[in-house]
Amino acid sequence: MSDNLLKREFKTRDVQRMRNIITKKAGDKTGVQVGYTADYVERKEGDVWEERGKKWTIKNGIKQTVTRFDAIKKQIFTPITCPNCNKPMNKGYIDKYMFKIHQKCSDCVFDYETKLKVRGEYKEYEQNMIRQGVAYHIKEMENVLLELLMGQSGEQYVTEAGDIEEWKGKSLDNQFIKDIQEYIQKLKDAMNA
Repeated sequence: MSDNLLKREFKTRDVQRMRNIITKKAGDKTGVQVGYTADYVERKEGDVWEERGKKWTIKNGIKQTVTRFDAIKKQIFTPITCPNCNKPMNKGYIDKYMFKIHQKCSDCVFDYETKLKVRGEYKEYEQNMIRQGVAYHIKEMENVLLELLMGQSGEQYVTEAGDIEEWKGKSLDNQFIKDIQEYIQKLKDAMNA
């Protein structure tokens, strides 16, 4: 009776699989599949295609999904070597900071700025950089003001328990809002002057 039980537990493919493992041929097939065959499409580096509702690409020989956050990742990512001079970017914070602004290492930026000083064009370059920084600051302040104004209205949320809660932001002093608006206007006037 135990022989019958043993015969039921192991199928021929199980025995063949064990033989393959013992003879160090683990990759060999143990059975034949009949029916569905997937269409094989040759993909190359940089190809983008859609499969099963996702976008895919091949980067450095590896199949990867394409997400909406790829552009953000690219901005945050600091490479190991400078794309301009191919030297290692190993100066820590200064290289990360310079790469965020100029897309090159600190050595390349210093060389570029030195050449501008020699030609007498550095003052204009410096003023443009300051204008870009002020414009970015103005944009950030306008976003803060918008968030503060939107936070004043009461919003309703449904909790996990099904209760409806109304969240109200702190009521802002109108003078505070006017002060922020005046500050933004002063920055814009200073930029245009």
